[in-house]
Amino acid sequence: QVQLVESGGGSVQAGRSLRLSCAGNGYIDSRYCMAWFRQAPGKEREGVAAINSGGRTSYADSVKGRFTISRDNAKNTLYLQMTSLKPEDTAMYYCAASFILSLNPSRYVHWGQGTQVTVSS
Repeated sequence: QVQLVESGGGSVQAGRSLRLSCAGNGYIDSRYCMAWFRQAPGKEREGVAAINSGGRTSYADSVKGRFTISRDNAKNTLYLQMTSLKPEDTAMYYCAASFILSLNPSRYVHWGQGTQVTVSS
């Protein structure tokens, strides 16, 4: 069974940085497309960033220039480097795996449990 576990969330002040990690088990390989999503209370889940097996990336307009998605295939680990954090970035962040590069959550079939990110002003 595919398993994804997020870590690295926490509470930070606006303007600071945070790095999220998502560890996959042996059922995840480099052919999967990986992505980060987030969901704030009362809002729909939105795509933040995605990366395919060849390193092609896609970002939501709200995080371009501030967030960077990357992957270490040898470690089966996905990362999200977040800089210049804003209060509106506050949300539960989830990693997910798919067979196509997309920021649409309906395209993803495997999900982690999430890690909370809270940004104070």
